[in-house]
Amino acid sequence: MKAMRLHGIHDFRLEEVEKPVPKGKEILLKVSACGICGSDIPRVYHLGTKVYPVTLGHEFAGEIVAVGEEADPDLIGKTGAVYPVVPCGECDSCRIGQYAQCSHYHNLGSRTDGGFAEYCLLPSQWHFIPSKNSQTSMEELAMAEPATVALHAIRKGEIKGGDTAVIFGAGPIGILTARWCQLFGIQAILVDIDQQKVDYARERGFVTIHSLIDDCEEEIRKLTNGKMADAVIEGTGTSSALNHAIACCHPDGIIVLLGNPQYDTTIELDMHSMILRKELRLVGVWNNYYNTLPFNEWEYTVKMLDERKLQTADLITHRSDLNHLKKLFDDIYYKKVTICKAMYSREIEE
Repeated sequence: MKAMRLHGIHDFRLEEVEKPVPKGKEILLKVSACGICGSDIPRVYHLGTKVYPVTLGHEFAGEIVAVGEEADPDLIGKTGAVYPVVPCGECDSCRIGQYAQCSHYHNLGSRTDGGFAEYCLLPSQWHFIPSKNSQTSMEELAMAEPATVALHAIRKGEIKGGDTAVIFGAGPIGILTARWCQLFGIQAILVDIDQQKVDYARERGFVTIHSLIDDCEEEIRKLTNGKMADAVIEGTGTSSALNHAIACCHPDGIIVLLGNPQYDTTIELDMHSMILRKELRLVGVWNNYYNTLPFNEWEYTVKMLDERKLQTADLITHRSDLNHLKKLFDDIYYKKVTICKAMYSREIEE
């Protein structure tokens, strides 16, 4: 089968590898779509991975085509999304179902083979979230991972109906967060420094602020009648957005730290003081929550996709087959294209 394998920084190539054969509880997924995450780009060009070679891609969906002798044969033919974290199952976090905090985890698409391939071997049925609507496309199901990250940010921030949430970053995660807000009756305001992203979000009906052109705090003050934001979701990891987030939050508000920090992210002295003066709460977000109790965010996301309540397909702006995936990566990295969500789609090959 074909797979896009990372052999080292700047060494990302298409290869022919042996198609996996599932054993025991393993199941074999025919990959239909896999999104390019914002974290995939630095893996290829700057950071690398902990193991080589490895097939990248952790935002994916597909159809079960084979199972091991201990797995349920009725799974064959089912389509769904993939939960990519492979927890150890033994550490303190795993014992309480906090798999995203596992001390010894693997991850499909970074520490073990993932979805930029024709097939992917899943450790068990546990990683597969089946769709119950044949009309839900594979690309929509591949968007379940970023959509669940967005949902998790809202839940960790305890943002509720009637609140005003300011979201820094109008990329796919930001827009998905705003769409969850719409479903939950939360007023969402998107902020970005990129005119194309601002326009893209505005075209989809969202209130947006261009923070390099507009006075961000003043605009939010107007939009909230002076109240400011109940919660701010900081999705960029930049110093500018983090400091704006502090300024835009009302006293006793909450700031959800969602974006991976940049190399030089700092908090200004005045803003640090404002955290204390306003008694703001800061909460970190890492991935999402995948356990039945009290609430499986992945299952809920797929349910909302199946019920057509959460829209994701319109955010996919660029597609590629495996043969041209490296070029798409290069175009994104060297800023030859401006994307919302880019995706490997098997439909292009077939």
